[in-house]
Amino acid sequence: MTVDFVIRHIRALATPIGPAPRRGAQQRDVRTINDAAIASHDGRIVFVGHDADCARHVSTIPGAVMVDATGRTVVPGFVDPHTHVVFAGDRREELRRRLAGATYAEIAAQGGGIVETVRATREASEDDLAAQTRARLDEMLRAGTTTAEAKSGYGLEIDTELKMLRVIRRLDNDQPIDLVPTFLGAHEIPVEYRSRRRAYIDLLVRDMIPAVAGGQLAAWCDVFCETGVYTTDESREILEAGARAGLRGRIHADELAHSGGSRLAAELGARSADHLLFADREDAAHMAAAGVVATLLPIAAFYLKMGRSAPARMLIDAGVPVALATDLNPGGGFSPSMRFAMTLACFAMGMTFEESLTAATLNAAYALDRHEQAGSLEVGKLMDAVIVGGEAVDLLRVGAPVIDAVVKRGRIVYASPRFTTTSA
Repeated sequence: MTVDFVIRHIRALATPIGPAPRRGAQQRDVRTINDAAIASHDGRIVFVGHDADCARHVSTIPGAVMVDATGRTVVPGFVDPHTHVVFAGDRREELRRRLAGATYAEIAAQGGGIVETVRATREASEDDLAAQTRARLDEMLRAGTTTAEAKSGYGLEIDTELKMLRVIRRLDNDQPIDLVPTFLGAHEIPVEYRSRRRAYIDLLVRDMIPAVAGGQLAAWCDVFCETGVYTTDESREILEAGARAGLRGRIHADELAHSGGSRLAAELGARSADHLLFADREDAAHMAAAGVVATLLPIAAFYLKMGRSAPARMLIDAGVPVALATDLNPGGGFSPSMRFAMTLACFAMGMTFEESLTAATLNAAYALDRHEQAGSLEVGKLMDAVIVGGEAVDLLRVGAPVIDAVVKRGRIVYASPRFTTTSA
């Protein structure tokens, strides 16, 4: 078979393999091939195996890109299944206030938090919003992310919500990361509806969800099911309206208190329940039985100074497939790095390195229903990969420049100064 991109002499190729999702003890199953090679054509993997077998199975076309990965490790491109990457404005002052002792709830009660970002995002033009978002996506790409979810939710009125989703579609087409759009009009009750919240829920169900679905602007519908935000009954109504419109469900659940969101996710068959700092064993049993992915966001818990982490070990042992995400956002998700999420998962949530790698790749792809094309290095899937300058576990060395290159659809989209390629 002919190929236009090949990586040879790989010290080790490490990847989870399907079927997805991986759960329980299977989540730590990572296939490692020493002295490996991987090759692709038109962005799809056509060969994965030992380097000695590569020449017998593939031939390069003129101009094919050839990478010598001697001493390096190759892992799948990271999949980030929960981000609020589209926003305008700057809330770093809130970070200073939190460091001085203010809580997330106190800042929100004083007009900060999500409400502050809503004001800035409503005021931003579509071009400005796209430019600000593209800069963040560039940071994510350099940190190894090749597929990411992107939510609306900083508009809380129809025009800005649609503007955000149009920006996501636009950026999906003109930068390397594959973006998966989620409608999150139920991120907060907007200030102008605080005294008449029923009217806003009616607006979501009757107007906003149909407009989003009619424009084919989102694949998913999300809701912030949390104490002080949306109740489980309200969340059920919104997610069911989304389902009727063809938008699949995911949910922010049990982040600030035990809100019942994870059990609602199981009841409705949502693909993912996210955050879960207060989820318990009974919640885990319901999620495992329903096949709901637990998408955990340790970076948010870290920056919000929550004083606790999601119970990853309990969830895995209960048979719940666990994914990791950055929760990139202006108020508490300050890092674009899935490596940082993996590190916190290992050192604050009791996960093994192999479990964290699966959670950041194949299980994360499953959380977005992209597991058939992303999340692992297998024949037929997209040639999305991270080339690590050393061993795979070096990804946990936060701050060290261990990513030598990022490959998206068989093309080098980021390379460190020490990285070189040749052409056939």
